[in-house]
Amino acid sequence: MKSLIITFLCCMLLMPSFGSFFVYTSFKLNQEEISKTICVQRKMVFNSCNGRCELQKSLKKYADNEKKMQNNLKEKVEVVYIQNTPVANFKLVTSIESTTKIFASFDAKPISVSNSTFHPPSYFI
Repeated sequence: MKSLIITFLCCMLLMPSFGSFFVYTSFKLNQEEISKTICVQRKMVFNSCNGRCELQKSLKKYADNEKKMQNNLKEKVEVVYIQNTPVANFKLVTSIESTTKIFASFDAKPISVSNSTFHPPSYFI
């Protein structure tokens, strides 16, 4: 499925570059009908045009269309998008200092030393 999608997208990307080829192919497929019905010189006895005048008109029309598309594309490229973002005004809030005292700090020298070891009470033994 992925390869089918990739192939389709590649063909779609290459389609504009083969535009004049498609115009020429459609002309060749319908050249006899074009030379009998649309050609300017169709009523002449020795018609050497064979509808090529219509081919030239179609190719010129296609080229003009391509130029118009390129000009539109250039105009679209020149457009600059500016997005206004809201500016958030943050206020500086002073931090709250904790008032609890930590007793495990060793800021001062110990006053006395305890030689006894703590033993939990033996009520539940």
